[in-house]
Amino acid sequence: MGFRIGIDIGGTFTDFALLESSEVVLHKNLSTPEDRSIGVMRGLEQLARMQDVPLGDFLGKCDAIVHATTIADNTLIEMNGAVTGLITTEGFRDEIEYRRGFKESIWDVRLPPPQEITPRRRRLTVPERILFDGSVYTPLDENAVRECCRRLKKQGVESVAISLIFSFVNPAHETRVAEIVAQEMPGAHLSLSHRVLPRAPEYERTSTTVVDAYVAPRVTSYLERLVDRLKRAGYRNRLLVMQASGGVMTKEYIEGSPVRVLASGPAGGAVGSAHVGVAKGYPNLLCVDMGGTSYDISLVMNGAAPAETGWNMHHRYLVGVPMVKVETLGAGGGSICRVNNGALTVGPASAGAEPGPICYGRGGSEPTVTDALLMLGILSADSPFAGGSFSLKPEGVEAAFRRIGAEMGYGPEQAAFDSWRIVNANMTQAVRRTTAGKGIDPKDMVMLAFGGNGPVFAAVQAEDLGIERVLVPKASPAFSALGTLAARLSIDEERSYIAPADTLDTGRLRSLWSELDRRARGFFADAGISPEKVTAQYQMKMRYPGQNWSLTFDAAINSGLGDLAFVDEIVTGSRAAESFNQRHMEEYGHIREGETPEVTGVRLVAYVEMPAPAVRRGFSAPKVAARATRTRRANLGRGFEETAVFRSSELRPGHEIVGPAIIEETFTTIVIYPGWRAHVDDAGDYELTRTG
Repeated sequence: MGFRIGIDIGGTFTDFALLESSEVVLHKNLSTPEDRSIGVMRGLEQLARMQDVPLGDFLGKCDAIVHATTIADNTLIEMNGAVTGLITTEGFRDEIEYRRGFKESIWDVRLPPPQEITPRRRRLTVPERILFDGSVYTPLDENAVRECCRRLKKQGVESVAISLIFSFVNPAHETRVAEIVAQEMPGAHLSLSHRVLPRAPEYERTSTTVVDAYVAPRVTSYLERLVDRLKRAGYRNRLLVMQASGGVMTKEYIEGSPVRVLASGPAGGAVGSAHVGVAKGYPNLLCVDMGGTSYDISLVMNGAAPAETGWNMHHRYLVGVPMVKVETLGAGGGSICRVNNGALTVGPASAGAEPGPICYGRGGSEPTVTDALLMLGILSADSPFAGGSFSLKPEGVEAAFRRIGAEMGYGPEQAAFDSWRIVNANMTQAVRRTTAGKGIDPKDMVMLAFGGNGPVFAAVQAEDLGIERVLVPKASPAFSALGTLAARLSIDEERSYIAPADTLDTGRLRSLWSELDRRARGFFADAGISPEKVTAQYQMKMRYPGQNWSLTFDAAINSGLGDLAFVDEIVTGSRAAESFNQRHMEEYGHIREGETPEVTGVRLVAYVEMPAPAVRRGFSAPKVAARATRTRRANLGRGFEETAVFRSSELRPGHEIVGPAIIEETFTTIVIYPGWRAHVDDAGDYELTRTG
């Protein structure tokens, strides 16, 4: 048996986790924004050298490469996607702009609308209309479609989103429009709403399809480059890609709907957190991931990070595909510290990997959070950084904070400390907003901190939030990459069917689930998985008449694909309605007596468990106070003082470190603030607890 590699590309670093048997090797190298596949290949070359084998032999023994990428997120953040046009039904040209009246900050009268992916001049309509039952009310005007193509070509459109009313019930018109566009605009990418998000409502479906069209050319071209480089280097297996739903699947599946990779890196972190939390005995976790560019917050409840298919807003655009819920804040090690109108601000602008913070010595000129940590002594120019790949350089850092201090009326050290306080306050407030929105009190949670910078701030944030316990896995610096190796091989798809629960058409239900079955068989076969190894969750979506949103529940959970015997049973009598009423009671605390609910669609979640990293728990080793061999001047919130510094190589299971102290891991720094202690468990992971 060979080994598996998880990869996560961040804004500053590309992370690698190599899993062989029960051993995990972590690695990091700087991302390459000009072509991120270059950074991936560089990292693989470095891993091969660490294993002392040529790259070709190394990749030839690799069973799987699982890849999470931020390419879709970066495209939306930087707004550098494909020139995108929209063809929709006559009369629905501006629905994408109305956004259901949604505004992220309803009290901010100056908040501008999001930058348009499809300006009105590139949103065109055609006469056609299909009704809710799939019947044709107005035939498609094919000449109008050709005229749309001519207008879009003149505007240099590279990608076309096609979203027609009720195409998810009857895709005939949408399919024909795609055929005409392919003839008239050869080479243009096509995103069809009945493939991207085959369900109502129309705004959600259109928005998701437009985002898919915008990011797809960037995502697919990147994946093609990476696969080509991997093949030429000696990799023989399929590239597996992390999805926003928390599962992984082949590149070929992702290319059918590239929007599914949006937020796939944070999803990998959430999946890894759930895996570790269950193993450690903490099924409910507040997960915080601070990297070089962003700060991601997710929740694990009852040992799972479930994917939601509802109102998922990402970078101010609604994306309706299944996504693990992750809230993102522009706060990371590369976040830039500036004075705006007399106030010190930190982020969301980031120095990224190029040029990076000033202390990277790569031409950065604006101070960042990483530079502040160096000024405060939390980081040191005398210690290896990023696994020893380079060292931090203090030159220019103090001068940059002196400029900020001059504007604020104090010295450079106070400017650095205030930058630390502000970014910490921003992140803590983001956690409060996230948990309050779900009715959760952070005090009832255990915090799991990861990312290159997450363990730096974790304990002080936990204290502000009233949290008593923080977990920091030893693999936390590349935790999202490791999380991809704990993810299932899975697909999650649905089809629409609207009918009252007491008049269901058994043949129609069986036909829809059979179609989803065939797709699942094909993609799992492509990944080398036989149908009998697949776990299939056949689900129904239902609502009461008049409700906008549907609830999902399991109709059957089978070992293997293809067994649809349950269809007759669920249609017989009132089984579907009873199951829905039970789900409605669980979600909302009441049911509507005497009302017949209606089915809105069927869903198939099919998955195969993959070999996951082993996680050990417990504290069997005797507790021993660790002794520091060095100190340095550092400010951990109560002024500069000599602070004990530990290297991870000096620590063993059972060691206890009482704050204030700093632990230098290979790829991260763990800060033990005053009033906290850390205990190393049997796996070498850290558990931080309050001493007061």
